[in-house]
Amino acid sequence: MRNAVIAQSGGPTVAINASLAGVLKYNKENAIFSKIYGSLNGITGILEDRFIDLSKKLEESDNFIEKLKLTPAMYLGSCRYKMPLPEDKPEVYEKIFAFFKEYEIDAFFYIGGNDSMDTVDRLSKYAKSINSDVRVIGIPKTIDNDLVHIDHTPGFGSAAKYVATSILEMAHDTYIYKLKSVTIVEIMGRDAGWLTAASVLARNSYSKAPHLIYLPEVAFDPKECVEDVKALLEKQDDVIIAISEGIRDKEGNYFSASESKLDKFGHVQLSGAGKALEHLIANEVGCKVRSVELNILQRCATHLASLTDLEESVKLGETAAGLAAKGETGLMATITRTSDEPYETVYGGHPVCEIANGVKAVPREWINERGNDLTKEMVTYLKPLIKGEPKLSFKDGMPEYLDVTHLIEQ
Repeated sequence: MRNAVIAQSGGPTVAINASLAGVLKYNKENAIFSKIYGSLNGITGILEDRFIDLSKKLEESDNFIEKLKLTPAMYLGSCRYKMPLPEDKPEVYEKIFAFFKEYEIDAFFYIGGNDSMDTVDRLSKYAKSINSDVRVIGIPKTIDNDLVHIDHTPGFGSAAKYVATSILEMAHDTYIYKLKSVTIVEIMGRDAGWLTAASVLARNSYSKAPHLIYLPEVAFDPKECVEDVKALLEKQDDVIIAISEGIRDKEGNYFSASESKLDKFGHVQLSGAGKALEHLIANEVGCKVRSVELNILQRCATHLASLTDLEESVKLGETAAGLAAKGETGLMATITRTSDEPYETVYGGHPVCEIANGVKAVPREWINERGNDLTKEMVTYLKPLIKGEPKLSFKDGMPEYLDVTHLIEQ
């Protein structure tokens, strides 16, 4: 093969750069590509000729790959670009493949979530339609953990660890006062409640918070929620509730403090489930109530990253590079769990056409009958994913990350 180009897209995670590092690591050890370019801001960097030579970065620094593994968010930047169909905008595809030809590209790697895998699918099919030899491989990421045909996605384990740790710390904060209070923690998850489910890991021998957990997979009944809160407050002073941003009622309407809008991908832009529940409980229960939205902190907290998550993300990057080296295309690198105890996995690839636009929901049997808690099966699934702590490098008390001036000064 000659050269390769890699890009990142969608929402960032703590581990997405680790997958980028995995591709670079594989190439460094196996010399598959002469050069690896990095497209800035996703696929738009190719369309606008904005890219960097990652091979030079490796030559300039002996520890570039190691620092990249531990740098949060996206070293190459992201985009929210909806890839059109070839019949709607053929010029987009023509420009991308003209770029591939000019820079002698044999493989394109796209690290991202559901919409990014749709782009991988469309580009690989287009390549086949014009008899192009360019290999197009997807590398998964998303803190939502909602990609199908993969046990879990890179970024989820670290975000899960952050969520659970934050709720345990908030529990300590609430326990100091001798008064009735309710704390609501809103967690990312539009269609799947995996990240909110991870809050169950905050429980230990002395703290049972979160006391109530609500996911999008089960219809949310505000009346039942108030009943649950009142029942708990009769026995204890503090109630901590974990809710997904995408909770909705039995009619499918989102429980939100403001009217929902659609983004360019047709996804609902949610706002205020926690605040809406705060107002409801304050009015119906009458105790001290506050809501907390974790927001982007869930996806950029390298100081609470899971070492397992980072190591698996690197391995998935290596797997993707290996697939391309074998001449494969139209696949997404995957991880399959073969054992819970001991925790064991295998890596491979799956046709991206069977992954794009699918959503992996939390199994209903992993949620209790009333829909306000989780079963032991969920805990068993989650526990291995948050294990281990990476060793960060600090300077003057602050973590040292890679310089991203190339994103700031575009």
